[in-house]
Amino acid sequence: MPNAVATAHAVGIDFGTTNSVVARNLGDGRSALVDFHAPGGTSAVFRSALCFWQDDAVRGGLAAEAGPWAIAEFLSEPSGSRFLQSFKSVAANPAFQHASLFEKRLRFEDLGQVFLKHLLAHGGEPLDDLPGRILIGRPVRYAGARPDPALARARYDAMFAMLGRPVHYVYEPLGAAYGFASRLTEPATLLVADFGGGTSDFSIIRVDAPGATRRGVPLGSAGIGIAGDRFDFRIMDHLVLPLLGKGGTYRSFDKVLEIPAGHFTDFGDWSRLALMRNRRTLAELERLKNNATDPAAIGRMIAVIEHELGHGLYEAVGQLKRTLSTQTQGHLVFEGAGLSIEAEVSRSDFERWIEPDLQRIADTVDAALASAGLLPDQIDHVFLTGGSSLIPAVRQLFEQRFGEGRIAGGEELTSIAQGLALMAMDPDLKDWIAPEEEPS
Repeated sequence: MPNAVATAHAVGIDFGTTNSVVARNLGDGRSALVDFHAPGGTSAVFRSALCFWQDDAVRGGLAAEAGPWAIAEFLSEPSGSRFLQSFKSVAANPAFQHASLFEKRLRFEDLGQVFLKHLLAHGGEPLDDLPGRILIGRPVRYAGARPDPALARARYDAMFAMLGRPVHYVYEPLGAAYGFASRLTEPATLLVADFGGGTSDFSIIRVDAPGATRRGVPLGSAGIGIAGDRFDFRIMDHLVLPLLGKGGTYRSFDKVLEIPAGHFTDFGDWSRLALMRNRRTLAELERLKNNATDPAAIGRMIAVIEHELGHGLYEAVGQLKRTLSTQTQGHLVFEGAGLSIEAEVSRSDFERWIEPDLQRIADTVDAALASAGLLPDQIDHVFLTGGSSLIPAVRQLFEQRFGEGRIAGGEELTSIAQGLALMAMDPDLKDWIAPEEEPS
């Protein structure tokens, strides 16, 4: 591996919904990942998480940490801190104005700058002096039912302004495609499928032989706001939420009505779940508990919110999903604040739960092919990246369309950052930059 403190000619940053990764271009056709010496061990993967707590010794009275350090802080003092995960998923959401953290209100860009500050600090010497060329990955389509890409662009610009350098945005799968293409020795047409936490993105590029004037040309892209977080929610929805009152009833005057599904919507998004811990929401849930046919179930939901159990719940759910990627049976176990969950889950159950999501992903792959004017048999290689690419049903979707022999994977969590770092020195960089949106 290249020297950890070798001079970087450019930097690629994969700011992900679940994880973030930084890579440096060393100027000789190689890229090197930035390692973080975290509490749980050294890793190039930096969790996209924030933890805040009150501290009078800190200017403004609000202390913060990010990444694995944020998780360690939260686990050491869960009742006295506020923990946020996957805040990237609200970048394009106009309804998100700010996060209420004790007495402070932080906008998306404020959260992002806190995150970047700690990411750079924990990166140590390799990130002490950033180069003048920085590439940032962005989704082809942002997360959310009605994402506003111009709003997301304005928020990204404000967030990354703290780097003090010009930045360029590139579709995330193009970053992974560029890195994969650097290993090819013959001309090929390549489709890259990037399965992140919040979005699934697909890009197609034409790769020429080594030594060609232009090594690669982007042909088409498409994306959808369905990915790992949605798969996690399917498990939550079937195994956890019924214990918290979903599907139950409450009394309203002389009628018995079903509890509105809106009470459970925020459980589908880690970033929103953390924000449910506020007076208005908890007061509303107490009123619902008083009128519920099964008040104990609503009591368990209140306990999840008040005791910040979201992180533990999703860790258990994520572990089950990973188990089902390698085994046909999995076991979900969670204990905390009066909530006890233990369930056996088969891979076939999980695949049935995510079947509607897989169909929409398949339709988006077809849209990417259409945007490039290509048919499946005109694709020479398919590179799958991102954590959810390891789910057998996801891989099978591509094997059915393109054939098993054309499928490749690897470096699922780091390929985008490495490709962005390499791409940053491309003389035709302008051809890879994502289309501009006018900030709103």
